[in-house]
Amino acid sequence: MKIAVAGATGAIGSHVVTELEKAGHHAVPLARSTGVDLTTGAGLAERLEGVDALIDCVSVTTLKAKESRDFFTTTSTHLIEAERTAGVAHHVALSIVGIDKVPTGYYQGKVAQERVVRESGQPYTILRATQFHEFAEQMLERGKVGPFLMAPKMLSAPVAAVEVAQALVELASGDPLDATVEMAGPEQLEMVDMIRAVAKDRGVTSPIINVPMGFGAVARAVRNGELVSKRAWRVGAQTFQDWRRARR
Repeated sequence: MKIAVAGATGAIGSHVVTELEKAGHHAVPLARSTGVDLTTGAGLAERLEGVDALIDCVSVTTLKAKESRDFFTTTSTHLIEAERTAGVAHHVALSIVGIDKVPTGYYQGKVAQERVVRESGQPYTILRATQFHEFAEQMLERGKVGPFLMAPKMLSAPVAAVEVAQALVELASGDPLDATVEMAGPEQLEMVDMIRAVAKDRGVTSPIINVPMGFGAVARAVRNGELVSKRAWRVGAQTFQDWRRARR
């Protein structure tokens, strides 16, 4: 099959391209480096000629609700309009478990993205995944406040990015489900414990303080496990410890 990948140079998109090629598919990267601008739709029509399915892995670095909503609404609309013109038969979108329960700014954009996909009339499948193993490392890098490291009170079910990529490839090469399915890692862990483990691996000795993630409904939701799938379609195999060992 000929399968396009939006966000092909990103953390998950690069895995998707590799897994498509391993499975014998023809991957069509959609990125600025290939002449495509998803925020304007420029270059999409030419790249989607003869494409059977599209996997959307695009992301944006923002915590602001309006910026997130504008980005995901715009890029998804451009993708779906171009797919309809080109005759692409299946739109697969990567999303996040719990976005409708945890009203952060970024997640509001993902909710808007899912709405565009579901209401478009385009045959689709949405895969919601839990946080990748790398999320703990990202939190370690972003959480420094003076001599301390802030770790959010958050229950997680970390999953391997490459296993999510494999699931996306499997879904894209099959019939559209016109539904949302979820994928999670094989265990549930407190984020503070994951951050402490990553800090140990990197030789970071700063004191780590466990604090609420945000305020009110957001803090309660992440603490109580709303980001952990309760109805996983697929459970990954790689544990957080396996991921740590593989990086040494």
